[in-house]
Amino acid sequence: MLILGIETSCDETAAAVVDGGGVVLSSVIATSLELHRAHGGVVPEIASRAHIESISAVVSAAIDKAEVKLSDLDAVAVTYAPGLIGALLVGVSFAKSLAYGLGVPIIPVHHLRGHIAAGEISNPELKPPYLALVVSGGHTELVDVRSHTEFVVLGATVDDACGEAYDKAARAMGLSYPGGAEIEKRLISADKNYYKLPRPRTEEPMDFSFSGLKTAVLNIVNNSKQKGEHVSVPCLCAAFQFAVCDIFEERVRLALEKTKYDKLLLCGGVAANAGIRHRLRLVANDMGAEFYSPVGEYCGDNAAMIAAAALWQQADGAHLDLNGYASMGIEKT
Repeated sequence: MLILGIETSCDETAAAVVDGGGVVLSSVIATSLELHRAHGGVVPEIASRAHIESISAVVSAAIDKAEVKLSDLDAVAVTYAPGLIGALLVGVSFAKSLAYGLGVPIIPVHHLRGHIAAGEISNPELKPPYLALVVSGGHTELVDVRSHTEFVVLGATVDDACGEAYDKAARAMGLSYPGGAEIEKRLISADKNYYKLPRPRTEEPMDFSFSGLKTAVLNIVNNSKQKGEHVSVPCLCAAFQFAVCDIFEERVRLALEKTKYDKLLLCGGVAANAGIRHRLRLVANDMGAEFYSPVGEYCGDNAAMIAAAALWQQADGAHLDLNGYASMGIEKT
């Protein structure tokens, strides 16, 4: 079985071919990151136009790299939720047209299930049940992965996603987009205790809140400017990441205690952050759990994870009425 995966939920136009055993035969990504950098974040209209311009070439490159033909495909998998609606519709429309022309099924895939599948691509020994922390620019969720078809959200952000908070905090400090990488580059050897930042709490103990943490960074920068004081950007970066790690550690410990699982997966774009990976590896080890995370190329948005997640579902029809959805819970698909 050969599945073509298509991913266009944000600013990456991606296509990949995965076989029935979950082996990635090709993975091609075209990013519009540079187009968004000047704006300090992803501009939905720009992202959608970039997808339109790139998708045909990206799919063709994925087919060529896999050394297969379009006629060899057994199904087309596509991200249909959640994400930027204009961006999603580019991928969904292309997938429907291609599947119709080839006479093969379309498999609609939830974006967060794709990120979880990325962990299993990189770690074939990882099988449910396990705890997954999905952290990206648009999502922060603690997920009880009971099986490949049953997912239960134990906690989620009530305001900003973690990656979004990184971007906004970085912008407040005068750093460029994307903020996560810029913050991580500057915190090495800095004093994480120089600035005191909050660890916001929520009504539900396993939910997350990052808005107050982001605002605290903004207030420090603005107050320092008003007083003519110097802001130590490295120390503020270190304090911010230290606070994020504390927030994650507290929730992950609660979730591991609740589920009694012995496996923890960190996935999503923010999973590329070495400091967060290190902290959660220590937490897992302390609680007698194995720690897993995708390799770097599968942390961010990619289509290999979409095709891999499609293997968990049944290719049960053409789905030519498939639509895109900007918001949808992982439990609802």
